Amino acid sequence: MDRRKFLKLSAGAGAFALLQMTGVSCKGPGGGMVIQQSLPFKADVLEPYISEQTVLIHYGKHHAGYVKKLNGLIKGTAYADLSIEEIIQKTYGNAGETDIFNNAAQVFNHTFYWHSMKQGGGGEPSGIIAEKIKADFGSFYAFKKAFTSAALSQFGSGWAWLVQDGDTLKILKTSNADTPIAQGLIPLLTIDVWEHAYYLDYQNRRADYIETYLAHLVNWEFAQANLAG
Repeated sequence: MDRRKFLKLSAGAGAFALLQMTGVSCKGPGGGMVIQQSLPFKADVLEPYISEQTVLIHYGKHHAGYVKKLNGLIKGTAYADLSIEEIIQKTYGNAGETDIFNNAAQVFNHTFYWHSMKQGGGGEPSGIIAEKIKADFGSFYAFKKAFTSAALSQFGSGWAWLVQDGDTLKILKTSNADTPIAQGLIPLLTIDVWEHAYYLDYQNRRADYIETYLAHLVNWEFAQANLAG
């Protein structure tokens, strides 16, 4: 993945260092197509915390569905040759292009979510990201409490995020397909709280899913790589 081609966006180079890792792009082999990136891990490696069945359905049905619908929506339009981030930014808040925004944002959000987890992840971070969390939240415990509250209190479908706003880390929750990059923020990690992300494994126990994500799944190396500056 050529990182340089993603450094043209208005949010600045640092905001999209994550793209070197996620590889979300509309520049497919045939041009003008959104390509669903492969999972960054085998479908069963998050077990017992997230089952292979959940990953396969989530990635193969829900995530893939957004990719397919977006390709149908942008075919033959000016959006077909733009990056996924540019599509999101140009359609954000435009009532006539809500479907394009929703599907583009969900392609980005889901790709980002997969990279926010890894086998053997979770627990307290180390390095620069740990220092930033302590500086901006007071402690890892305070961060964990705030992140859990955001993910748990998101009414209905949506996401909870750790984001960078200027020099400060913040917790953000977004509804449905909304995404921090539409708001000029830099996402560092996310948890998907749409029910399809956890219902097969946790039923209605969203709190258990969130606790497990933080304890066993968070990819802190990915979060740190997304820090700007």
